[in-house]
Amino acid sequence: MKFMATRFGVLLGALVLTLTLIPGGKALAQIDRPIKVGIIDCYSGPPATYCNELLDGFKMALEEINKQGFLGSTIEFTTRDTKFKVDIALSMAKELVMKEKVDVLMGTINSAASLAVSEYCKREKVPFIVGIGMSEKITGEKGHRYVFRTHANTAQMGKAGAIGLSKKPFKKYWIGGDDYEYGHAVANATWGNLKKLRPDVELLGESWWKVGEPDFTPYITAMLAANPDAIIQATGARDEIPFLKAANSTGLHKKVALYAYAATDLGTLRPMGMEAPEGVLGTAPYHFFYPETPENLGFSKDFYDRYETYPGFGAFDGFCMARFVAAAFSKARSLDKEKFIDALEGMTIDSPVGKMKMRAYDHQAMGPGFFGVTTKSPKYPFLIAKDIEMIPGEEIMPSIEEIKKARGE
Repeated sequence: MKFMATRFGVLLGALVLTLTLIPGGKALAQIDRPIKVGIIDCYSGPPATYCNELLDGFKMALEEINKQGFLGSTIEFTTRDTKFKVDIALSMAKELVMKEKVDVLMGTINSAASLAVSEYCKREKVPFIVGIGMSEKITGEKGHRYVFRTHANTAQMGKAGAIGLSKKPFKKYWIGGDDYEYGHAVANATWGNLKKLRPDVELLGESWWKVGEPDFTPYITAMLAANPDAIIQATGARDEIPFLKAANSTGLHKKVALYAYAATDLGTLRPMGMEAPEGVLGTAPYHFFYPETPENLGFSKDFYDRYETYPGFGAFDGFCMARFVAAAFSKARSLDKEKFIDALEGMTIDSPVGKMKMRAYDHQAMGPGFFGVTTKSPKYPFLIAKDIEMIPGEEIMPSIEEIKKARGE
């Protein structure tokens, strides 16, 4: 791991050197004040775990960038707690823009808040980079010049799941999930893409429950009665773990193949410890242990050494956000917001899992998706994924034609 950590440090140093030079080795114009980033996210309640992790990843990358010197200045940040409420998120965004005079806004895990802040930033012409908020509308139907996103959306992860499932022998499916926008978006993205890849698959039926459902047993009983080959579970963060616990207690995953949207994600598996069910298929936008490259394992070790925990997708997102911000300002050679946006469009950075491009048309980062199955490991006190398929970002992106259709263009 020593070599991996050293290699990772060299890569960060190389990034900073690249940011401060233009072709020919000439230094860029210096910036006469700190670059200000405002971060609005949920730092209280259950979502805080993911948001604090994103902030830690952002800080880790930023420390290395600032340590080396960035355009003769530094990148600074200020946070505000949205408490997972749309009105508070919008109020905090206005405060950071109007009073703190931030150059860029970042956030938020709440997709509804992301959409509201996005519209505000569109009016005020302020760049807004969304992290964990996953609604495909953010960079799809409601996308515009001033909003970007680093995290994979429901369309991307749904397609990753469909690609993985299309290679399995299952033909008869049942869908079960949370009866709200996110749950249906997950189900539609997975099933719609699976049907295109495997026209022979059949949907036997669907079950939808309210968010926070206390008892999944009746739904599980109904699913098993239909005798499907596989079940597609489409729940949000609140019900993901409770449903998997119910699957474990009823033996659902042993009686029928179970695909759960985020079943292999660290945010799902770590809290469950060894109580998570084995053999469940799932997707994740990042794994701290895979791919086994010096860059990714070095990033994981560096993060663990700093925070005494393994990095999940939040840490990965925060790290990539910092790199995109630094690289775009470096390319723009200015604090001008329009030049920053022009620079960020189409930009490619080095991430722990390889090159990541910000697609110019819809401002959606093209990160990979990972499809695998849950398994126990003697190395960790929680389950991880095995038999992982890393699906390139280009393969899981919705087409530009699909984005145009969603926007009515």
